[in-house]
Amino acid sequence: MRRALPPLWLSAPSRYAVLPPAAARLALAGLAILLALTLLALLTPDPTAKGATDASGMSDLALYAQIVEGVRAGGNYYAVAAEALRAGEYPLRPFVTFRLPTLAVVQAALPGWAVAGLLYALAAGVLVAWHRCFRAALRRPIAVALGLVLIGAGSLASWQVELAGFHEVWAGLLIALSLARFQPDRWAEAVGWGLTAAVIRETAVLYLLVMAALAWRDGDRRQALAWGGALAIVALLLVAHAQGVAQVVRPLDPASPGWAGLLGPGFVVRTVHASTGLSLLPLALAAPLVGLAWFGWTAWHSPVAVRVAATLLAYAALLATAGRLDTFYWGLLTAPVLLAGLVFAPDALRDLFAAALDRRRIVVRRVTP
Repeated sequence: MRRALPPLWLSAPSRYAVLPPAAARLALAGLAILLALTLLALLTPDPTAKGATDASGMSDLALYAQIVEGVRAGGNYYAVAAEALRAGEYPLRPFVTFRLPTLAVVQAALPGWAVAGLLYALAAGVLVAWHRCFRAALRRPIAVALGLVLIGAGSLASWQVELAGFHEVWAGLLIALSLARFQPDRWAEAVGWGLTAAVIRETAVLYLLVMAALAWRDGDRRQALAWGGALAIVALLLVAHAQGVAQVVRPLDPASPGWAGLLGPGFVVRTVHASTGLSLLPLALAAPLVGLAWFGWTAWHSPVAVRVAATLLAYAALLATAGRLDTFYWGLLTAPVLLAGLVFAPDALRDLFAAALDRRRIVVRRVTP
């Protein structure tokens, strides 16, 4: 086994610090493939060129605002949502074309300034929680500060109150908070924040599945059951949601074209570019940074990093296979944490190259009694 080099920014050596040369070269080849795949984004259509709009030109944000106003005026959520969807020529079948009523009902009960304050408080809470994580993971204050800047760049949408209607903005922040608050021996709070994310946007169920699977893999049956319980609660809510939708949908209402977009890894990178501060950079420069951020999360030797990396992989697979150009905002579900992987990349790259280029050999020439 190789002796680990002193860390650059990390408090402890990265996962790549003690790799044997053969394994390091294999990992380096994998990184090269990953970076090459990110460049497929240059060949992928720009999702923001179409934007989150329907056939009539109504934006999703306008749709959500119309539903909130209808509920605020005393309307039943499902009746109001159905009429808004028809007016905008949106599909009404299957039932998942209706968002869960949670966010609309909460926003309808609050004045605009309170909604903005709640969003800002949640975004600030994410920064505070990750500050604690970074202080434990990184030994240099400049690295901690950079990590927080990257969390802020990933959460850019949450600081734009006009985007508060997007369910993914809230769910993404809640997933980020859940991950930051996770500890192998203290996971109840993480389960609660993850459940809250799924109650707002049902696609956060994928995060609950990842966390339950990892808990089961680690042999923590109690924790796995807790995540399974959260999944059961969401399942019951979805059954009730489907029944509510069934009461307002008509036989001739249009159906969704489906979600088998099969747009590939380039689309995943496009969603990150559109959803984060990377939108300020040219795509040709931003795309490899996305790959390095994914790679960076594999370097930190921590149960939190394992869960972040697994969550990013799961949602990347979802976006690559099921995403459509008009659902690019699904990228907001993992955007708050993704870019922070860049803060771990310097240690990972240094250790990986050092291991791959290591030629040292120890030869025993004589054994004396």
